[in-house]
Amino acid sequence: MSILVVGSVAIDSVETPFGVGENVLGGSATYFSTSASFFTDVNLVGIIGDDFPQEHIDFLKSRNIDLRGLVKADGKTFHWKGKYGYDLNEAQTLDTQLNVFQTFRPQIPVEYADTEYLILANIDPELQLEVLTQVKNPRVIACDTMNFWISSKPEVLKQVIAKVDFFIINEGEARQLSGEVNLVKAAKAILAMGAKNLIIKRGEYGVLLFTKDSIFAAPAYPLEKVFDPTGAGDTFAGGFMGYLANTGNISDEGIRQAIIFGSVMASFNVEDFSLDRLRTLQYSEIDARYRSFKRMTHFETVEPT
Repeated sequence: MSILVVGSVAIDSVETPFGVGENVLGGSATYFSTSASFFTDVNLVGIIGDDFPQEHIDFLKSRNIDLRGLVKADGKTFHWKGKYGYDLNEAQTLDTQLNVFQTFRPQIPVEYADTEYLILANIDPELQLEVLTQVKNPRVIACDTMNFWISSKPEVLKQVIAKVDFFIINEGEARQLSGEVNLVKAAKAILAMGAKNLIIKRGEYGVLLFTKDSIFAAPAYPLEKVFDPTGAGDTFAGGFMGYLANTGNISDEGIRQAIIFGSVMASFNVEDFSLDRLRTLQYSEIDARYRSFKRMTHFETVEPT
């Protein structure tokens, strides 16, 4: 099954302790689409300016990402500039230029309206609600957001949360939205807002999945080389949703497997700047790391004495 993703396509400039990436491909929808494309077909809805390099269009098409929903407008593409210190869990935003993204109003092509898997990437929650009126009856809806929307449009965001199957945020955002410091209490408060499943991204510390009845914890894959964490959360979401769409298995077991595949994709993404690692990635590497993940986290039940 194909996935519909609605979000940003951007040009980024990123500095980390390990190097600099100037005017590289970025954006939430871009990272998500590229990651998910290893598992299933992807339809992308977003906006770019007339300065967007053709080489990036060619790359997305090479991943069999359908770009009929990608609009080109007069003006410059959304540009983000950020810097990471040795604490790679948090970026310092140096400059944000919304440019054509400021007037983005998602129009879902009729060919996409019957999508079964939908990801509302990090955009204005009012736009996320508009998207939901344009699709017919998705089987699975996931949603991401950020601290800006939590502080500026909390009530609208809560309307979105009540309509989605998976709400995906980082731990700082979970605390901000819930008003709770403890993540377990924060999760309970967010689930009470109507989310069926809550996924809390914790960077180098892994991922937590909360439902009303259970908690699942997955560590991050231990790496020797981490160059650029930009887009890791969107790459995680792409692997997660891509696997669900590929298998159609939304049982507890299938969701937990998808969490690990998402974590695997994020672990590859941070090994180079922008999407450069995913450009050379082979599915055999994904499968091998998934199996390594399983060995790393497996333990036997101890029988009572």
